[in-house]
Amino acid sequence: QVQLVESGGGLVQAEGSLRLSCAASANIGGINAMGWYRQAPGKQRELVADVTSSGSATYADSVKGRFTISRDNAKNTVELQMNSLKPEDTAVYYCNGRTWGWSGPTDYWGQGTQVTVSS
Repeated sequence: QVQLVESGGGLVQAEGSLRLSCAASANIGGINAMGWYRQAPGKQRELVADVTSSGSATYADSVKGRFTISRDNAKNTVELQMNSLKPEDTAVYYCNGRTWGWSGPTDYWGQGTQVTVSS
């Protein structure tokens, strides 16, 4: 089992920046993809960005050019730099780790951190 702990959320004005961090309790080198998801009130959880063990990153269209995901396997951390924040970015952000095995994917989740962007 891998435990994930997020930090860095908070309240920020529109066009501001925040940096989210996710610390893992175990080595993440073997985890296929580490990512960030978010869930706004009344909406489904959605992928924000993820990065594979080889460093390939994927972003939701809504955050491309504004958010940057980074992964440090040596420190067992994943970070999300969020710039030019918009009120619609307001959500609870969850750190995720996903591994693929013969029986399918296994997901690890953090407890979430609130990001609120005021207009």
